[in-house]
Amino acid sequence: MPAKPMPETTTGTDTGTGTGTGTDGNVPAEAVAPLIRGIAVLRELTEANGTLSLSGLERATGLARSTVDRITATLARMGYVRFDGRDVHLSPRLMELGNAYLSALRLPALLSPHADALADELDESVSLAVADQDGIRFIHQATRRRAMSLSFRIGDLLPAERTAPGPLFATEWTASDWQRWRDRRAADPRDLSFTAVPPRTHRPDARDDDAFVRRTEEASANGWSLDDQLIEPGLVAISVPVRAPGGDGRIASVASVVSHTSRHTAHDLRTTLLPRLRSTVEAMERELRDTPPPEPGPPPADLALWTGASKQQLGREFIESLARGLTVLTAFGEGREELTLTEVARATGLARATARRALITYEHLGLVAPAGRTFTPTPRVLSLGFPPLSRTTLSEIAQPHLADLTSRIHESTSLAVLSDSGEEIQFTARVTTARVMSVHITVGTRLPAYATALGRVLLADTRDDGALASVRSQGYALVDEELEEGLRSIAVPIRDRSGRVVAALNTALHASRRTPGECVTDLLPELTATATRIQTDFHTAARFTHVPPS
Repeated sequence: MPAKPMPETTTGTDTGTGTGTGTDGNVPAEAVAPLIRGIAVLRELTEANGTLSLSGLERATGLARSTVDRITATLARMGYVRFDGRDVHLSPRLMELGNAYLSALRLPALLSPHADALADELDESVSLAVADQDGIRFIHQATRRRAMSLSFRIGDLLPAERTAPGPLFATEWTASDWQRWRDRRAADPRDLSFTAVPPRTHRPDARDDDAFVRRTEEASANGWSLDDQLIEPGLVAISVPVRAPGGDGRIASVASVVSHTSRHTAHDLRTTLLPRLRSTVEAMERELRDTPPPEPGPPPADLALWTGASKQQLGREFIESLARGLTVLTAFGEGREELTLTEVARATGLARATARRALITYEHLGLVAPAGRTFTPTPRVLSLGFPPLSRTTLSEIAQPHLADLTSRIHESTSLAVLSDSGEEIQFTARVTTARVMSVHITVGTRLPAYATALGRVLLADTRDDGALASVRSQGYALVDEELEEGLRSIAVPIRDRSGRVVAALNTALHASRRTPGECVTDLLPELTATATRIQTDFHTAARFTHVPPS
């Protein structure tokens, strides 16, 4: 593979590729150095698809190993990463940073239902993107599940000139924006800094630049833009701008229909799909125009107290300035898209001086943009772990929690969902314990729902059955030697953001090890606490993405 250009986490200024942190001599004097280094670690983990060894992070960031250890320990304390041996994995809770940006933006909440409906109608993938300097960044994906399907993720950054939305956004570029684009093209001719797209096979020349200028002029004249296999052979897309309410008509987002040449040619997209896309965009623009601004949601609470307590508990291994700096991003959200310094300090509980230095750092890194007295998060916040985490599954979320639970109770644990028929359960995640006599079940195994504790928890949420009423009221199910002689199992529900039971968590053991009463007194509190932790991660991950069961 070709070598990746030196990341801006260690050299160079911020060129707009979305990969850098710009820690060169242009760093403001009041910037928070540990925060810059922490962002560098998160971005390297993101580019490595969510997992890197500690030594890999040391090499990728150029930081000392002791610094990497302290940063990852701090991030683990915040729930943003987890350790598996020597490897560091991004955790779903990190998505709260991207969720803060997407909530403040409002566009996904208002426009995604229209995009999803169009994808269902056309049976094609539909995406929403926003501008990120000279690139585009996805904020929503409604993909079709096929053998050959779209692999872009929410938060992925693409070069404007190789996309359908790019020319539309470029119609609003200033002279300095065009110069930034040319500088980036010269510095990274093969697009190696855009890890979501295949590298170019040739170095672009003046003809390529002229082609993008022409596409921009055509997009301005036509009101739509086309990608005819610019990213890779076979991929075609057509885009229409979604304009913000108000007199200036600026582009708030771009909606695209994406297909493959085996299904549609570029000409087909114009003649067949463009009218339906335009109709959907009109509905999106009405939604933006007619929906009143939301009431501000509750800001995070007692973050400064939490970071202080963590520092006192962990000592030198906890970098308080990094943790406090990251909490600043969570101050933004629904109804809090623009905040003054005072409002950020009030929302986080941080001192004004601490919040100010964090905002100066984020402005330098391109993660917030100032506008007079206020600050707004930028699309680049999504570069902090969102792309790899946006494709996570419930079983992947649950697996480390199951491992932790098994290590505490010394019994095998499982996650299961109802089958499509509703008559069986299917195991989607499992962690076994080392015993001479243990329950041997593999992921994918199906069992009769009514005969299992897992199944009764799942059925109790969907069936008005008198025998399941106690399961609903007590919040757990205990099955004692009904499925198999000597087998005892207790299970609790996993609920989605609406409160619906979507999975169940259990432990199963031989009846000789614990009585039914001991299962309730000893194991149920551990199961309930683990279910709560799984739900917290699940709800964070599912705020703006679809999280499948497995």
